[in-house]
Amino acid sequence: MKDFTLPERQFRSLLRGVVVQDRDMRTEAPGDLTTVTERAPDEREITDLLFANKLVKNSKSNTIVLAKNKQLCASGVGQTSRVDALKQAIEKARSFGFDLKGAVMASDAFFPFPDCVEIADKAGITAVIQPGGSVKDQESIDYCNSSKMAMVFTGVRHFKH
Repeated sequence: MKDFTLPERQFRSLLRGVVVQDRDMRTEAPGDLTTVTERAPDEREITDLLFANKLVKNSKSNTIVLAKNKQLCASGVGQTSRVDALKQAIEKARSFGFDLKGAVMASDAFFPFPDCVEIADKAGITAVIQPGGSVKDQESIDYCNSSKMAMVFTGVRHFKH
């Protein structure tokens, strides 16, 4: 593939208008992750979390990605609710025959309530990556701690219209 430069801005047409958005050029590395739970993710989980976060970055928001062993299990994209996106992803993963025990979850935005981590835990998810920034972050962190889940914050919201 030849070298190329992506434009710095993205455009999306709307009825009687255009949305202009700066292109998201950031990709997180292990050093960009802040562990906010008592349990830190292990090396395999970190690899899967970063992989899932790349998929989230390039998917239409609101997005939830489920991954395991560097493989996409399923994603829920373009939903008006993060809970709906997660439920969609879980159902897709199960319909494809994926075992979600030990899988990770990535979200393009923070969790305003702990409901997503509760649903993810019940599905077998063991680690979560998200930007953080909700006034109720501690509720999700507390749930993860009580369930021995790992959660990391990136401090960056990957939002794609």
